[in-house]
Amino acid sequence: MVFTARSEPARAAILAAARQHFTRDGYERTTIRAVASEAGVDPAMVMRYYQSKPGLFSAAVDLDLHLPDPTGLPIEQAAGLLARHFVTRWEGELADEAIMIMLRSAVTNPTAADRVRAVFGGQVVTLVRAVTGDSPDSELRAGLISTQLLGIALCRYLLRLPPVAALDPETLIAAVTPVLEQFLTGPLPAAAETDATRTASARHDG
Repeated sequence: MVFTARSEPARAAILAAARQHFTRDGYERTTIRAVASEAGVDPAMVMRYYQSKPGLFSAAVDLDLHLPDPTGLPIEQAAGLLARHFVTRWEGELADEAIMIMLRSAVTNPTAADRVRAVFGGQVVTLVRAVTGDSPDSELRAGLISTQLLGIALCRYLLRLPPVAALDPETLIAAVTPVLEQFLTGPLPAAAETDATRTASARHDG
C-alpha cells in the first residue's frame, strides 16, 4: 500500500498504540478495535493501512537489530563487539521495545515466533558469515548465538531474574563475551554439527 504524507500522523498513532498494547497485553489479547480506540481512529482505518492483526504486528515490530559491521575487525574482537552492542542497546534510555514485544508474544503465538526466527535467523547469520566466511555451520553458530542474546533479554528484562538483573552492564558484557566467542569462532561439538551442518553444506554445495 502507498502511504501519503497526510496519513503519517494517523499511522504513527496507530503503531504507537499497537506497541503499547502488544507490550502490555501480548499478541493474543490485543485487538484491532482496542488499538484503534487508543490511537483515536476508526478500526476500519487500521485495517485499511495494515489489513490484519498479523500485518499490524509486523509493522509495529519491524525490527532491524542494527548489528555492528565486523569488517576489518580482528576476529578475536568480534564476540565482544556483539555483546557490547546488544547490552548497550538494551540498557539505553530507549529500551529495545520491539524485541521485548516479540519475546512477550512469541512464546504463545506462531506469528510472533515466525517473526523472531526471521529476524534473528537472517540478520545474525549475516553477521556470522561476515566474520567467519560462508562456512557450512554459519546457521548453527547464528542459532546458538541467538539463544544467548534472546535468553539474556528474557531473563534480565522480562523475567527480571534477580542474579542476572542485578549485574551491571560491564560485568554482563564480560560474562557473555566468552560464550559468544565460542559459538562464533570456536570449535563446535561434532554431535551438534550433524544435521544442521549437513543441511547447510548441501545447500552451499548445490
